[in-house]
Amino acid sequence: MGIKKAKAPVGCSNRHAHLTKVDVEKLFGAGYELTFLRCIRQPDEFVSCETVDLKGPSGTKRGVRVLGPVRETAQIEVSVTDARRLGVKPAVRLSGNVSGTDGITLVGPCGEVELEAGTIIPARHLHVSPSEAEKLGLAEGQQVSATTVGERSIVFNNIIVRIDPLFTLELHLDTDEFNAAGLAVGDSAELSWVGL
Repeated sequence: MGIKKAKAPVGCSNRHAHLTKVDVEKLFGAGYELTFLRCIRQPDEFVSCETVDLKGPSGTKRGVRVLGPVRETAQIEVSVTDARRLGVKPAVRLSGNVSGTDGITLVGPCGEVELEAGTIIPARHLHVSPSEAEKLGLAEGQQVSATTVGERSIVFNNIIVRIDPLFTLELHLDTDEFNAAGLAVGDSAELSWVGL
């Protein structure tokens, strides 16, 4: 056993919405489909041209970007700062794990959707392809740490490894974490973990 290290680019996971086909049609109109705006680093998703407003008990966040493609279950990802402004108390969860989470109201140009669950603060996670994971000696669900550089250097712990053939190596932090560390697009962090 020993400490292993590697570098990974850091991505800022800004607040965004994942919607179902039914949600899209309620918010934007019958038969509506999300329109492509730009790619993101993870090739299984894209940024769409569409935005929605999030309406919580104590506030509204306007112009929240929708990511495509549509999903089987809706999911809204926000930061702690967003949650406080909206008046919701979302759990820290990995993407896709929304059972028992807070709901929220989505407002679009053609209607509203009341989600009973689905609002989360995304857990820190590392996207890795199977080949990269094998090369680095990482396993699905394993936890690693990351150290950033610069005047506001921070050590982030409890980063969960997620492995998928469509993934590209990238550490995902939410907006609060990214800004607290003084990071910029293109920055990297040094990963560390206990190797076997």
